[in-house]
Amino acid sequence: MGIVITSIVLILVGIGIGVLSGMLGIGGGTIMVPVLRLGYGLDAFMATATSLFAIIPISLAGAITHIRARSCFPKLGLLLGIAGAVTSSAGVYLGSISPSWLIMLAAAIIIVYSAFTMLRKALRMGKRGTDPSVAGGQKGTDPVTPDPVTPAGDEGTDSHGAHEAEQTSPCGFAFTRKNVALAVVIGLIAGFASGYVGVGGGFIMVPLMTAWLGIPMKRTSGTSLIAIIILAIPGVIQQAFLGHIDYLAGIMLCAGAIPGAVLGARLVPRVPERTLRFIFAGLLAVAAVMLVINEFSLL
Repeated sequence: MGIVITSIVLILVGIGIGVLSGMLGIGGGTIMVPVLRLGYGLDAFMATATSLFAIIPISLAGAITHIRARSCFPKLGLLLGIAGAVTSSAGVYLGSISPSWLIMLAAAIIIVYSAFTMLRKALRMGKRGTDPSVAGGQKGTDPVTPDPVTPAGDEGTDSHGAHEAEQTSPCGFAFTRKNVALAVVIGLIAGFASGYVGVGGGFIMVPLMTAWLGIPMKRTSGTSLIAIIILAIPGVIQQAFLGHIDYLAGIMLCAGAIPGAVLGARLVPRVPERTLRFIFAGLLAVAAVMLVINEFSLL
């Protein structure tokens, strides 16, 4: 009876995780790790590994929805993911030999930094969602709805139009050598963090894409989910061989989170850019507090 109740609770929690994942592009690991530790009683190794296992199907559901809505940059997501996959295994290995408290402390520090970065940018934006720091200084642009211009990687234009769409997007992002190099660095950092603390890497990629590449959060969400799918795979394989994954807990979370991710991705065009950033920052702050409370047994 206890297992049934626990499974139902995980499914219900998974729905909420999925909505936030699809809407914010975080994969869900930022929330799943504290939930699995506080609510399911897993140790740090099992919680991070199980989280990483569940992240892939959850992110896939959200990414497909974003791609269909043309609200992301698929090629940029692939670049981030491939770069992240290079360092993900190193993160998993280091996490397997690190003490539990160090893993959770690292997660809390990184999450707080990401939350601060996103909150600062949200506060700098006007009520209309204008960010004066966005590349190119494009003002008055609140990408609430998908742009009519084809994002990078999509087809359906002539050769000149396709090339132009590939190089520059309406949100001010261009596939220049500098931006590609920055994207690779973002992917490498996110991949290592993903493997080490057991989250998808979106909690790092989303703030860095908005800060370093000037991409609106409405575009980073789907782009991040595409990258998460790729960079999480090496870590999941490695965690499976180490025997750290609780498959039942992961499947129960996915049962609720997959439809939730689809719903969350569909909500993105309806939520103002500034509001998305506030939600992102607040969610990460809460997750960091939960990790610290659990690790130091404050409750």
